[in-house]
Formats: sequence, structure tokens, C-alpha cells
Amino acid sequence: MLRLLTTLIKSKLKQTPHTMKKFSILLAMCFASTGIMAQTAGSTDDLLKSLNTDSTKQPVISFRSTRLILSETPETIKKKTLNFMVIHRFGDFSGDNGGGQIFYGLDAVADVYIGFEYGITDKLNVDLGRSTIGRLVNVDLKYSLLQQTTDNSMPVSLSLFGQSAVHTYGVYSSFGDRLAYFGEAILSRQFSRFSVQVAPGFVQDNIPNPNVAGNENNFFSLSAAARLKVSKHMALVVDYAHPFSSFRQNSNIGFSDPFGFGLEVETGGHVFTINITNSRAVEEVNYLSSTLSKYSEGQYRIGFTISRIFDFNHKSTYK
Repeated sequence: MLRLLTTLIKSKLKQTPHTMKKFSILLAMCFASTGIMAQTAGSTDDLLKSLNTDSTKQPVISFRSTRLILSETPETIKKKTLNFMVIHRFGDFSGDNGGGQIFYGLDAVADVYIGFEYGITDKLNVDLGRSTIGRLVNVDLKYSLLQQTTDNSMPVSLSLFGQSAVHTYGVYSSFGDRLAYFGEAILSRQFSRFSVQVAPGFVQDNIPNPNVAGNENNFFSLSAAARLKVSKHMALVVDYAHPFSSFRQNSNIGFSDPFGFGLEVETGGHVFTINITNSRAVEEVNYLSSTLSKYSEGQYRIGFTISRIFDFNHKSTYK
């Protein structure tokens, strides 16, 4: 390019002043366009570099909310976001305490939970809630230890969950007797449209719940849940829990394993789940300890969960 320009300059030095003026303008335009091309090439290179960034290693969101019907999920909300939750259980659908006399449970209330979950970091959440049964106030922490990725470099998600709860009303000999605790590890994996999780846990009641002779203060539990996506904004969910308690297996009180199934719907910033379950209670320290209702006797109920995210980052960070 430079050799060609040099030849042209030498030939044009012999031309007239008028011709030289035209040539000078042409030469200036050539140099300017060369600089522009160099800058454009540099910008294009930068753009290509940004487009060629490996985007295959992205986190997988196995569940669309932090709670299902019974169980916590491994999901956490983002930093500086608030999750407002309302969980409602109606009365028995049928059986001796249900049926048309209480409009198939809709005239009665089994348990209501209202909670506020806040993202301290993207991986650490704190939750404060209140439920009707036991007049229970709970403080929870959840930490996302591992998260499944789209390239399967991390094949599973794992979160740790801990709960401290206090029975705020009732007659107790000391404040310590009012306390109960629950902890679990939540392991999950997503397979295309299907997500599954298992969660071994441990319950400790400072006073046995129910407080009857022979009941244990603490026991292990195991829960399992699954979600099947059926459309862009809808999914089927099932949820089950089993307490490993010799008292609950052998006593004549008639304990049952909590089990629920339902339909999950996403509507913008809301996640709404309508469900049917035999569990009257919402919180783990209650439903793992004292579920007595049986499907075979019509002691199941309609319930719902509403989850609403509020973002305080002044930009969209939660999807």
C-alpha cells in the first residue's frame, strides 16, 4: 500500500497545481479511511472476543420458588431481594370434619403461614415467619453450597437449611421448652423438564410434640419432591416426607406421612401453587412431628402458596 502511494506521489509531482490540489484531497481521504478501517477492525475484534466468551457454564434453576408444598427447595433468592410468602391450608375436604357443612374445607382454616425471605447474598438467605399452629415464630437460614450447571461440570445442586422456632403461646415450665429446631441438606438435579430432590433432615423438640409418654424429643427425617414442567409457565409438583420415629411407627395414635401434590403457575413476579395435602401444618417442626390426617378417611385439604419477589437492586436481577 505504501509503495503504491509513493509511486502515485512521484507521478503527480509533475502535474499542474490544479491537478495537485485534487490529488491532495484524495490522498487525505485515503489516509483518513485507512485509520477508520484500523479502528473498525480493532472494535470488531473486541466484539468478537466478547461474543466468543464461553456461555455454556450457566447455573441451572431446578425449581421456580424457594418452597414447594411441604419442602424447602435448594433455590435461593438474589442479593437485596425480598420474597414475601403466604401459605394457606384449609380444613378437611371430606370425612367427619369436612364435606358440605364447611364447604369442603373452605370455611375452615388448618394453618396459615406468612413469611419474609431476604437475600443477604446470592447464596445466603434469611427468613422470618409466623404460622398459626403452635403460634410458631421461626427464623431460618439457607445457604447454597453447590449449584448445578448447564455443562454438567457440577451435576447437582446442594443447599443447607436450618430453622429455629419458638412456640409463643401456651403453658411451658421454661422458655427453653418452647424451642424447636430443624436442619436438612437439600440435594437436587434437573433432567430437562423434570426436577427431583431429596433432603435428609433432623428435628429436635425441647418438649416432645405431641407431649405424650414415649414420644421422642428428636428424630431423623427424609423428604423427596419432584417437579414436571408441562408448559412455559406451568408445572406439576409432588412432595413427600417421612419421619424415622419408632414412636410414630408403633404407637396407636395413628400418625401419617405428609404427602401433597399440586399445580404450580408462574405469573410474572409471582409463583402460585395450588395443592392438596394431608398435612394440616406448614412448618417442618410441626408437620414432621404431628401429622395425623389420612387420605383414606377424607382428611386431606386444599391449600395454596403465593410467592412474590421484590427487587431492591434498582435493576432486574431475579429471573
